[in-house]
Amino acid sequence: MAEQSVPATAREWHLKARPNGWPVPSDAALVEAPVREPQPGEILVRNAYLSVDPYMRGRMNDVKSYVPPFELDQPMDGGAVGYVVASAAEGFAVGDAVLHGLGWREYATVQAAHAVKVDPAHAPLSYYLGVLGMPGLTAYAGLVEVAGIKPGDAVFVSGAAGAVGSLVGQIARVKGASRVVGSAGSAAKVAKLVDDYGFDAAFDYKQGPVAEQLAKAAPEGIDVYFDNVGGDHLEAAIGALNVHGRAVLCGAIAQYNETAPPTGPRNLALAIGKRLRLQGLLVRDHTALQPQFVAEVAGWLKDGSLHYDETVVDGVEHMMDAFLGLMHGENTGKMVVSLAP
Repeated sequence: MAEQSVPATAREWHLKARPNGWPVPSDAALVEAPVREPQPGEILVRNAYLSVDPYMRGRMNDVKSYVPPFELDQPMDGGAVGYVVASAAEGFAVGDAVLHGLGWREYATVQAAHAVKVDPAHAPLSYYLGVLGMPGLTAYAGLVEVAGIKPGDAVFVSGAAGAVGSLVGQIARVKGASRVVGSAGSAAKVAKLVDDYGFDAAFDYKQGPVAEQLAKAAPEGIDVYFDNVGGDHLEAAIGALNVHGRAVLCGAIAQYNETAPPTGPRNLALAIGKRLRLQGLLVRDHTALQPQFVAEVAGWLKDGSLHYDETVVDGVEHMMDAFLGLMHGENTGKMVVSLAP
């Protein structure tokens, strides 16, 4: 296929200021930048969908972490899927759909070694940013490899209506959990967890102390806790975990925008007598699970045992709005930004 016409410039988001607490719209700016033709070993991609994820908040801070921080006055990045419009790399042709890491922009010049071809006939393209992408593998690896979920386990997941949490609860159910409990931030999300995702119980964490609501939802305790929130949720889970319980520490969104020290957990000493295992999770440590994960999850999607939701925001100009909405819990399922075809 011949190369397609490419604009001389395109829009991309630059970080302009490091947030102090909650991010604000002026922390980033949409700018016009030159579109660079691919050099040998590179491809040029017209992005179709951009990923919005909680971890991006941490990258706005100038702190050392498992992934480098965003640089001021430089383009931000993140997951993206799109179509090759020019190729200087063997194995990639114009028109191929690819997954890569240079989001927050309309066009991306990508090293072919850092791109993966995906099949839009197998699933909607945006799914490769969610249920068949990083969030899906995070949920799967956390339950299967980190928690070592077993049939009969009682499972609690916080942030259960989000991209990762909504899949955690459903995968736990498919894997034979005896009880699946979730927390979310609205009555509508709580209803969706039970009615659409098959959770046994769910509660709105804004409607009362988490520990009290969890005790009512899981009166016999829990065996696995999948933590997307931290703070009072982690403290409540430590209290509810049974002997030899396992906590998968995936995220702590409750603390990402706080400027004061976190309030908890204050009951960590309980981990001694209960012989608890609290283990952090980085999805990049579990890439060997990818083939098994895709095969299983694709099958569950096909047979209807797993439901998947997206919150789609249209237009690259609304990328920052989508990110701020994610921080405030306005999404159900995976948050993505759709670019004009």
